[in-house]
Amino acid sequence: MVVIGVTGYMGSGKDTVAEHLMKEQGFIHISLSDILREDLTRVGKELSRENLQQLGNELRTRLGGHILAERAMGRMEKDKNYVITSIGRVDEVQAFKKFKEFKLIFVDAPDKLRYERQLNRGRFEDKTLTFEEFQKNEERERTGGGAQFREFDNLKNSADITINNDSTLEEFHKQIESVAAQINKRPGWDDYFFGIMEAVAKRATCDRGKSGALVVRDNVILATGYVGSPKGLPQCDEVGHLFEKKIHATGEESTHCVRTIHAEQNAIIQAANNGVALRGAKMYCKMEPCSVCANMIINSGITEVVAQRRYHAAQRTRELFKQAGIILRVKEDALETYKNQ
Repeated sequence: MVVIGVTGYMGSGKDTVAEHLMKEQGFIHISLSDILREDLTRVGKELSRENLQQLGNELRTRLGGHILAERAMGRMEKDKNYVITSIGRVDEVQAFKKFKEFKLIFVDAPDKLRYERQLNRGRFEDKTLTFEEFQKNEERERTGGGAQFREFDNLKNSADITINNDSTLEEFHKQIESVAAQINKRPGWDDYFFGIMEAVAKRATCDRGKSGALVVRDNVILATGYVGSPKGLPQCDEVGHLFEKKIHATGEESTHCVRTIHAEQNAIIQAANNGVALRGAKMYCKMEPCSVCANMIINSGITEVVAQRRYHAAQRTRELFKQAGIILRVKEDALETYKNQ
């Protein structure tokens, strides 16, 4: 698990960092301020800046400066990566440091620019904020003053990395990518299993589609499979392909090699041969499975499929998975291409 904390002065671009990490790196966003907003909504109070600050101060005074961090950690799952925003105290940073892979990013920018961004953000509590009020609010919480106040200056000194968001959005995104590359050196579970899948695929005996697949449960590998002929029968690499043409209901024509068994099917067969149940498991594969593989996946009890790329004839598969309640995730929204497609 990688946990990235994002803090900084008001309007510096903290949420933009979170949004980029979510979109480009698959991080899950938790905002400490949103936790306070949920509390205010639950008791029917107005979502004003004053109410947010008052509630945050009350919680920190009564339950300690780390309380919001503790509540955020209660929402985390160990096999996912998170980006945390609205961190306001060193106490909160210390709580998050229980995670080995935690890093704190501080985002800064000139105050006039930050004020304009604050207004453009359009949150209810910012609509009537003047520049003088903006400066006053920030000054009160730059240096802290007890467990109830935020302390941005101290956070800046505690940060592992500082980003100056004083240029274009494109340049800001480049900085975020550079920082993410430094921090996220350890691959997440998806990248880890895709790396293993690529190694498995090298055993494939059909050069037209060197695909691999593996099935995991609780991040433990249960079975693997790659494209190849049934045991004891000639392989494509030895005698060439055995092509058949298929005309789809749309009139589209496609060419298939029918000498081999698909990687997804071989993974399921391997599990069956070894007496391994696949109920509740997750499958990783090179591209979205074909409809035949999809039917086998459904009956095997697998509940989630993670494909690296799109498959040109996967419409039926998507429909089947939707009907069966199977989660389908595609990491790259790009079409997998191969010979004689």
